[in-house]
Amino acid sequence: MWAVSSWCRWGLSDDLEARLYKCLANRRWAREVAARGFEAADHAMDALTDEEWLEAMKAHPRIGDRGGDAPASSDREQERAMQASAPTLSELAAENRRYEQKFGHVFLIYASGRSAEEILGELRRRMSNDPVAELQEAKRELRKIALLRLAKLKS
Repeated sequence: MWAVSSWCRWGLSDDLEARLYKCLANRRWAREVAARGFEAADHAMDALTDEEWLEAMKAHPRIGDRGGDAPASSDREQERAMQASAPTLSELAAENRRYEQKFGHVFLIYASGRSAEEILGELRRRMSNDPVAELQEAKRELRKIALLRLAKLKS
């Protein structure tokens, strides 16, 4: 993989920003990482407001659903969970809706390698969080997802 400066030198910074946006759906973050390098990713995430995190969450499908702004990545990340039985997936869908009604955003979890049962257990545990604590937990999970996607982009 080329260094970020190589991307910019070759006039590919817009393409890099688009690829970075698929890691974390925030234009300011993608621009900063494209300009400063991949090592700036964590620092740039630290500067995001809660509103920007919530906006980035909208780019993700529900666990168990397909779609979002980076459907191929989401499909890969949820691959193990999607192997669950139909009743488990139905239960997960119902819990997702309850979560969204309570917190106002999609349930986010670093799903790579996790079964639907594990995810369902975490979703149920997090339902006892208050909204402030849950937003912090969702942001931590989204950070892990973004950094996973960034690592794949770099390789």
